[in-house]
Order: sequence, then structure tokens, then C-alpha cells
Amino acid sequence: MKKQLLSILIFVLSIKIAVAQTGTVNLRGKILTADGQPAWGLTLSIKNSKNVAYTDREGTFRISAPAGNSVLVIKSGVSSQGKEVAINANADKELEEITIKEKSYELNEVVVTGQYGPQSMKDAVYKVRSISAEKIKLRAPTNIQQILNTEFGFRFTNDLTLGVSNVEMMGMSGRNVKILLDGVPLVDRSDLKEGLNQIDINTVERIEIVEGPMSVVYGTDALAGVINIITKGKTGYKFRVTARMQEETAGDEYEALDGLGSHNKNISVNWQNNGWSAMAGFSNNTFGGWNLPDKTATSAEVGNPNYIFWKPKDQYLGNVRVGYGNNKFNIWYRADYVNEDIISRGGINPNYTVVTQKYTTDRLNNQLHADWTLNNKLSITMVGGYTDLRRKTTTTLYDFATAKESLTTGAGEQDIAKFNAALFRGTLQYKLSNKVSVQPGVEINREGASGQRIKGSPVINDYAVFASAEIIPLSGLKLRPGVRFINNSVYDAPVAVPSLNAMINLDSDLDLRLGYGRGFRAPALRELYFDFFDASHSIMGNENLKAEKSNSFDASLTWNAIRREGFQLNSTLSGFYNSFFDRIEYGQYADDASVTTLINVSRYKTTGLSLDNTLNYKNLQVNFGLSYIGRFNQLTEDEFQEQVPEFSWTPEFFGNLIYTVTKLKGSVSLAFKHTGSRPSYQLSSTNPQPQLVKIGSFTWTDLLFNKTINKYLTLNAGVKNLFDVTQLTNTSVASGGAHSSGGGTVPYSYGRSYVLGLAFNWNKL
Repeated sequence: MKKQLLSILIFVLSIKIAVAQTGTVNLRGKILTADGQPAWGLTLSIKNSKNVAYTDREGTFRISAPAGNSVLVIKSGVSSQGKEVAINANADKELEEITIKEKSYELNEVVVTGQYGPQSMKDAVYKVRSISAEKIKLRAPTNIQQILNTEFGFRFTNDLTLGVSNVEMMGMSGRNVKILLDGVPLVDRSDLKEGLNQIDINTVERIEIVEGPMSVVYGTDALAGVINIITKGKTGYKFRVTARMQEETAGDEYEALDGLGSHNKNISVNWQNNGWSAMAGFSNNTFGGWNLPDKTATSAEVGNPNYIFWKPKDQYLGNVRVGYGNNKFNIWYRADYVNEDIISRGGINPNYTVVTQKYTTDRLNNQLHADWTLNNKLSITMVGGYTDLRRKTTTTLYDFATAKESLTTGAGEQDIAKFNAALFRGTLQYKLSNKVSVQPGVEINREGASGQRIKGSPVINDYAVFASAEIIPLSGLKLRPGVRFINNSVYDAPVAVPSLNAMINLDSDLDLRLGYGRGFRAPALRELYFDFFDASHSIMGNENLKAEKSNSFDASLTWNAIRREGFQLNSTLSGFYNSFFDRIEYGQYADDASVTTLINVSRYKTTGLSLDNTLNYKNLQVNFGLSYIGRFNQLTEDEFQEQVPEFSWTPEFFGNLIYTVTKLKGSVSLAFKHTGSRPSYQLSSTNPQPQLVKIGSFTWTDLLFNKTINKYLTLNAGVKNLFDVTQLTNTSVASGGAHSSGGGTVPYSYGRSYVLGLAFNWNKL
């Protein structure tokens, strides 16, 4: 199938190139906002013609135009302006940069996740949050977690045994969150979303977040929502070289350039000409660990559950992208590779030996995209992806008496787990009329795995057809019904997954969105076939698991409260309710209580409210609000309904501020989030009655400064985790998972860190 798809794409590309060489006159240029940002998603047309185009992420465009004098019409969604241009026959014309009168925040932001094509956020049926390139740059992040950490509804947990983190979104764990890289699912070896922090942050253009089930469009895992990480594409320049170097302490621990602390280096090169573009980049992220045990520490000291330390991590990341595009056809290929090493050194044993474990991850993501606009009513989109993921565990024993190092022979101490996944998704967008558009599609997924802890070499094939429509039955009302039909080779998938979304324009400044979705999550290969037995673990997969299913409802009311010259205020009030069935959780094996396995439990629910406000005033941008998220108490299904509330609630208060100091050519960024305590109810062996337990509250704040030195260099500096959060109090008395323990504290961070970085940027038009 891969060869056939590639042959079709090459054939189509050849046709389009041939068409492009038959004397078409192209008009090219770049459009900037009044504050110098790329104006993305603007609609361009040639007056008195049917030629239409859109500016890309860098504000660049390419549109066909007749020879002679023409008028280029630029529509920003806020205003419209025309520019006269004179074009010679059979000679492409490059325009000087065009600046529109609106600032970047005054434009209607454009989103792509879940849409038929690039669409303004105001017109999107789904409620979409977007984190822009500017915000990402000002946060000086080293990974995705540092960006999402202060976004409302997100919470991260850390597994210090394995050295990885997991994300929670709107009260649901990471296995219910779909992570996409340019619309292609990111594969992980387990239900932890560790791949989220294996993406080169230097390649990220922006992040789009859709809350609520997106199973009709994106299939399994998209119960809580979708995080779509969109990478950088064409730059708008013929040649660009960028480089970045950033040094950061880990708490009060730091060694220059290497060793303790966090050290980040990146270089990337971009080129484009006559529709062709290419990019290559390389990054190295090194984390020296934090609070590491002394080399003379004993195994008893290192193994003390009250002793918290973070493991060293080293990442090498490379990426390439090559593509061709014109007004009607666009094709590009991208590859991302990461090599990650996590080192876990034990203490000295009584026989003067030391055990060291090394976890090595090698991940290669491949993706091929093609978009073909046949006419102003019909377009085709095809996406192909292939991921190869390997996780290697190497355990060595060093004997001080003999000064020799050898491999250990215990269960699971030498292991290579291999995972691969292939995807093809094709969709057709057809505009029947100004009031009805349809999008049928087909998706094929294949997942495979092998390893010492995985029974056999299992493969899961998943086939789906789906369709949705966008209908405007009345002025101010937009409906988006959809359905997905599924056939799976292993588990009992739901036959059909429906959804219905609506957007109602109550008036020009007030929009109401309503949605219902049936979500599902397929059991992962690891959940079905993973067996792990050693001195500390007795875990067995369950091949009889059923898919998780959910009914989800959401609503949001967006009010453009104030829109005046230099001042803008938008507010969104949102609510959601999710009811899950056949939720997959760890439990006791029916035939042996000493063995842990995975089972389908009956019910789980989440619900919540949020208020999100965005204020822009001259050089000040502020995003602030609150959320209140409730998680279902499982004990209410037992005999404790009257003693335990149905939901336990956690509040959040958040604020993100950016202030641009024009005279100093710099800006200040403040990101703040206070997360309240997280209550739940438990039973213990010593007390048969439900007990209220809590994970403590915390406040996370980042304060960063960004200064343009000259046209090539930018300096950033600041403080992350200003209030020095390291551990959260925990009154739980029960185990929370295979690598966690109840009571004591919950590790959250390695403390306050200080940042200093320098970025280089050179462009050639």
C-alpha cells in the first residue's frame, strides 16, 4: 500500500509541476501585521477573477494573476484593502513586504485541528485553544511540558523510577488524550504520554488544543481531547539559518555547558525557491539530574522511599523536511528522530557492587502530507505516517573488588521492546453549496510490537470510514454532524461513533457552541499482551479487554466584550461532562490475587467549568481566568453513596502576561497558575470506612525577559518555578500505580531554576 500511495503522489506531483510550467503567472509576497508579526490565514484574491489564495504561517502567499494591471484584494476578517500591481506576461512577480493596519492580536486567529481547512477561530465549530509561536518563544521552554504546565486544565505527573512524565487534561489521564504531530498520532510504548517530551521544541510553530472527544475525526484515544503540535514549515525567506543555546540551573545545581543543570543547543537551516522548500535541524538537550545520591551512598540510602532525586537525561534530536507547493497543490515529507538516554545509578551494595540501569529510547517518526485543490469546491487531503519506536533497558553490575563491569541476568534487566505504527488517512472536502459542505474519509492503522515482556509479536489492524458535514440551515447557525465506522482485528470496537456540534451566533459579538461526542479508546498493545514478573512486579496483560467508551457533552459561550482602537477583551465560559464506560484500570487477577492485571471497570466521570479571558491593550497581552474540575469518586458505586460525594473538585487560577517594551526592543513574560488541592476518597486495611485524602496545592510561576540585541541576536533570561515547588504533600495511604507509593510526598519538580539563553537568526530574501 505504501508503494502504491507513493506512486500516486509522485504521479500527481509530476502533473502539477507540468501544469505549473505552462506559462502561469504567479504573484508572490509576504504580509505583516502592524506589530511586525506574520499575518497568517488572510484571504487574498485578484479583483474581477476567481483566483483565491491564503497567507501561510510566515505571512507569505502565492496567487495566480493575469498579465497587465490587477488589484490584489487582502481580507483580514476585520477589514479589506486593495493593492494595485502590474504584471508582465510569463514572468512571476515578487512584491515588497505589505503591512496591514491591524496588529497581530486584532486578527481572527487561524486554526486547523479538526477543521476542513485553515479557518478563523471565531468561525470554527469546535472550541480550539492556540498557543502561538510568540508565546512559545517568550517562555524559553526546553520541552512541551514547560509550555502546557501553566495552561488551565493540564496537570503533569512524574515517574521518577522510569524518568518520564505523563499529562492529564480536563481531569482525564494521558491515555485519553490524543497527541498529534502535524495531525499524525504520536506513538508511545504504554499509556504514559512520554513522547510529548521527545519532540524538538525548536521545531514547534504553535500548539492547538481541542477539548472534548474527537474520535470521529482522529479515532482512538481522543476522549479528553486533542493536542496538535504543529511544526514549522516554509519561512517566507529564500534562506534562513537559526541557532539557539540556553543554559538553565536545576534548583541551585549547575555546571557550565555540561553536567548538572539543563543545557540546550540547536541549529537549523531552511531554504525555499520556486515552490520548493527544505529544512534540516539538530538539537541536543542534556539534563544532569537533581539531588543525585553521592557515589558513596549505600543501596539502602538510595532506595529510601523518602529520598527524592531526578535522573540524568540526554537527548539528541534531528529533523528534516522537504516539500513542493503552489496555489493548488502541496506535498511535503518530514522525518523526526530522537535518541534519549536516562541513567539510573543505584547505591553500593554490602558486597561492594553497584547496579546501574540505562533506558535508551530511539524514535523515528515519518510523515507524508499531500493537499490538492481541484477547484473552489473540491479538495483532497492525504496523510501517511510510519513510526518506529524502540525502548532498550540495559542493566550492568560494577564490582569494586575486581574493577569489572558485567551485564546482569535478572528478569527484565536486559530488554528491547519494539513498537511500530503505520497510518494512512485520506479525506475529501466537497462544497455542495454555500450552506452545505461534506467531508468523507478513510483511515487505516496498523500497530505491531515485540519484546521479552510482550507475548509473541502481536499486530492490531484498525480500519475506519468516517464522514462529517458542515451545514448552515439558518443565518447564524452552523451544524457539524459526524460518524465513524470501525472494524478492528483484535478487540471489540464500537460499530459506530457519532458526534454532533453546533455553533450559534447569538449576535456579532456573542457565540454559543454546543457539542456531543461518543468517544472510544482502544486497548493498547501493551495492555493486551504485556507480562512482567520479577522480584518486585507481578503484572500481566489482558487479551480480553474491551474498548473504553464515553458520552461527552460540552458547551461554551464566547463574548467579544470590547473591541476598540488599541483595546480588546474576549471572554469564554465553558463547561463539560464526560461519562465513561468499560474504563481500563489495574486490578487483581481473578485466579491469583498476588498478580496485577488490567480490567474493565464499570463507570468513571469528569465534569468542570472554566472562564478564560483575553485582554489586549496596546503593548500588553493578558490571558487570565479560572477552572473548576470534578473527578468521579468510584466508591459511590459501592455501599458508600451517602458517605462520599459523587465528585471531588479541584480549582485552578491562571494568568499569562506579555508586555512589550518597544523602546528597549524587548518584552516581559509572566506565566502563573495556582492549582488547588486534589481530594479523593480511599479505603484502607486499617479503616473500612472511606477516608478523605488529598494531594496538596501548589503555585507555579515563570518570569522571563526577552531582548532583541540586533537584527541577528536575541537574549532571553529569567526564572522558572519562581516559588520553588519541588514536592506536593500527599495524605494517601494506598499505592497509585506500578512505580508509585502512597503517603509522604508527590515529586513535581526539581525546584526554582535560572535561565540564560541566546538565539541567532539570519535571513536572506
